[in-house]
Amino acid sequence: TKPSLTRKILGNFPSLTTHCLFFSHFSHFHLASHTHTHTHLFTMFHLISRRAQHSASLRRHLTHFPLATQRLYSSHFSHIEPQGLDAIKQLTIEYQKDSFANKVLLGEGVYKTNEGKPHVLKSVRMAEDKLYNMHLDHEYAPVSGVPEFCEAARKFALGEQSEALDRTATVQAVSGTGALRLAAAFLRRFLPQKKDIYVPAPTWMNHHKIFGDEGFNVKGYSYYDKTTKGMDVQGCLNDIRNAPQESIILFHACAHNPTGVDPSMDTWKELSKICKEKNHVVFFDSAYQGFASGDPQRDAASFRYFIQDGHTPLVCQSFSKNFGLYGERAGALQIVCDSPKEATAVHSQLMVLIRAMYSNPPLYGARIVQCVFNDAAMSEQWHKDVIEMADRIKSMREGLVNRLEKLGSPHNWTHITDQIGMFAFSGLTDDQVEQLKKDYHIYMTKDGRLSISGLNTHNLDYVAQAIDKVTRK
Repeated sequence: TKPSLTRKILGNFPSLTTHCLFFSHFSHFHLASHTHTHTHLFTMFHLISRRAQHSASLRRHLTHFPLATQRLYSSHFSHIEPQGLDAIKQLTIEYQKDSFANKVLLGEGVYKTNEGKPHVLKSVRMAEDKLYNMHLDHEYAPVSGVPEFCEAARKFALGEQSEALDRTATVQAVSGTGALRLAAAFLRRFLPQKKDIYVPAPTWMNHHKIFGDEGFNVKGYSYYDKTTKGMDVQGCLNDIRNAPQESIILFHACAHNPTGVDPSMDTWKELSKICKEKNHVVFFDSAYQGFASGDPQRDAASFRYFIQDGHTPLVCQSFSKNFGLYGERAGALQIVCDSPKEATAVHSQLMVLIRAMYSNPPLYGARIVQCVFNDAAMSEQWHKDVIEMADRIKSMREGLVNRLEKLGSPHNWTHITDQIGMFAFSGLTDDQVEQLKKDYHIYMTKDGRLSISGLNTHNLDYVAQAIDKVTRK
């Protein structure tokens, strides 16, 4: 747009001007190679910017060009260093690159069939068929989510006869992770004086990132006893009791990740008593209701007892594991309140957060869940589905332990059958886990956590033999 100025600038670059024709519009700018226009421009201004570092006159001329062209030679993000994903995701990437025929992935918590394939529940297929024939639209869901889903999720969590149903604020969330992040944002905004959140040690690794990113100091309380490979009951009770008054305490509702070790009902009652005495803010992560034991009532017993005992907990739900809807991101956040009026206020504030965070939740997974729960035949099939999954997990635990015992392992492996849910905390050391990966192509996280659903009747012998060998050294 300024030919005379351009010629003056390009005069500083005799080698460049001999290879180009320049007209009044950038679209007519060509190099002899006839490559794309933006490449020519980038090349020209890169060279100009290099010369401009040493020429005050040229820097003055460049001020006549648009800011966008000046930024071709600078970046606001050049200081950013590469960052890998968390250990679980990195493990999957490493496994996928492995060409060994008999490799085994025991990392991610995704249910697989005995053939090692993804599993779609029969009840989910029934719901998909029904939804397809309904010819539904794809309009935005309400900010708080699909209403029928929210109601079904609330009843599923609290129980259909719970007296707390009408005083609970419910919103659909982007699965369990999204529910946790939304809950963290809510607590940060409305309880800003609370800087800390207490989580079990160990806990799901993403808890640290979710709450850390919201500005919380994530602190651990005693939970797992490495010696007994069970719960450190007394240490847990003491740490919850010694936490500052009105602390935020996060519990795993069932099937603790990564250990598979859950408190007994008596321990839950003692924890409830302590939390009430200290007026703690109680927070439950419920990712496995129905999947853990095959009985959704049993798997919800922890937070239902807390509600009956007078608490007003937050409950984050995921429908990834118990419905197999991993990629549909179906979840919910329940916040139990003192009254319906309080619940209405809380619900309104959650919608304000959602609107600014992701505006609306996805439709498809929520439609499937509510369709199953609100249809008697589908609901009956779903109960059969979760029992089938829970039973396969249990049989794989028993199969692994039985094979290790038959191999004459000098170690006691009964903790694997004592645990529950998707994962087993094996007790393997870092070095043993590394040897399993290096020598046998068996992938699990360094803390010895293995995803039981990665086991099947085709690889149980191989995995048991490998574990036996690395634990004898």
